[in-house]
Amino acid sequence: MKNFSYYAPTQVVFGANAEEKIPQLIKCYGGSKVLIHYGGKSAERSGLLGKIEQALTDAGIEHLKLGGVVPNPRLSKAQEGIDLCRREGVDFILAVGGGSVIDSSKCMALGIPYEGDVWDFYAGLAQAKACVPLAAVLTIPAAGSEMSGGSVITKDEGELKWSYDDNLCRCKFAIMNPIRTYTLPPYQTACGITDIMMHTMERYFSQEEMGITDAIAIALLKSVREFGPMVLANPEDYYLRSQIMWAGSLAHNDLTGCGTIGDWGTHNMEHELSALYGVAHGAGLAALWCHWATYVFDAGPARFARFAREVLDVEIEDDVLAAKEGISRMRDFYHSIGMPASIPELIGRKATEEELLLMAEKCSRGRTITNGNFKKLAYEDVLKIYTAANE
Repeated sequence: MKNFSYYAPTQVVFGANAEEKIPQLIKCYGGSKVLIHYGGKSAERSGLLGKIEQALTDAGIEHLKLGGVVPNPRLSKAQEGIDLCRREGVDFILAVGGGSVIDSSKCMALGIPYEGDVWDFYAGLAQAKACVPLAAVLTIPAAGSEMSGGSVITKDEGELKWSYDDNLCRCKFAIMNPIRTYTLPPYQTACGITDIMMHTMERYFSQEEMGITDAIAIALLKSVREFGPMVLANPEDYYLRSQIMWAGSLAHNDLTGCGTIGDWGTHNMEHELSALYGVAHGAGLAALWCHWATYVFDAGPARFARFAREVLDVEIEDDVLAAKEGISRMRDFYHSIGMPASIPELIGRKATEEELLLMAEKCSRGRTITNGNFKKLAYEDVLKIYTAANE
């Protein structure tokens, strides 16, 4: 068990009509002029955006809007928002959407008070010293960004998809109304289920053990594995949607990683997939995980065997055989919820050799870093995993 510091300051307001509390919460956290940041027209069509705007108007809170966030959010959109917020004197950002919108909002919140290029933070050239307060109205449970300190942004030039983690940019509050997720397409719901599980699995597959943390992680994984297919079959079931929505936050607020050192190799490799092909993050993770697991499980077969037995109901005594069966059952689970388990299934064709080499080169930052912690992955290892996933 490792020493750890746990910090989860976000106020969660969960339940039907939770968005009615937005104005008072913004005032509570010092906001007086708000930028509402969102993605496409679904927020408008659903009536959510209009409801929020009317509530802010009634409360006497000035506000303006900036839409257009896309999956794998772009640095250029965040920079547009930074310029707008500076020009208009915005002092609070309200993200309405899922992880992409929240990550874009975090990037803006970090960039507004910074004199340099906000990409400096993501490139590891600077550490933030200030951040405009922000909050989230969650409509897509998946990324867990509403309760985490991390964000992932894609730089348009070079298609570089890099992350930055800082407690300064944690949301002040998160509004979670499960009813707002009823109309999510099945594929998007399945991508969210995958992402939620992966956030816990990245932390669980550690060479360190922490009894209570492991127990929490296993309980969460078992629950999402159970409720995930059920919510796909019953998309307007409030109870089921609630389970998935809350699981998404618990999976990425660091609770399931206390006392351990997570892996994150699959996430890092997936960032190159989605940067290159523009695929959904959850689907990219599903396409890679079984191949990562097959490559690294020999560094700790007992850990994989426990996962197989306690999460996937494998009843095999031998650890190596149990681990292999668990990986196979995870592949079956991905397929059962409509997720790919290989690159060809993800993009509809095999990646070219040039594309595989490019992704491995970018993932290893020009062969200067390793990825993952369960088993350190150099450039050659990453390339082998991409290649295996391409079959």
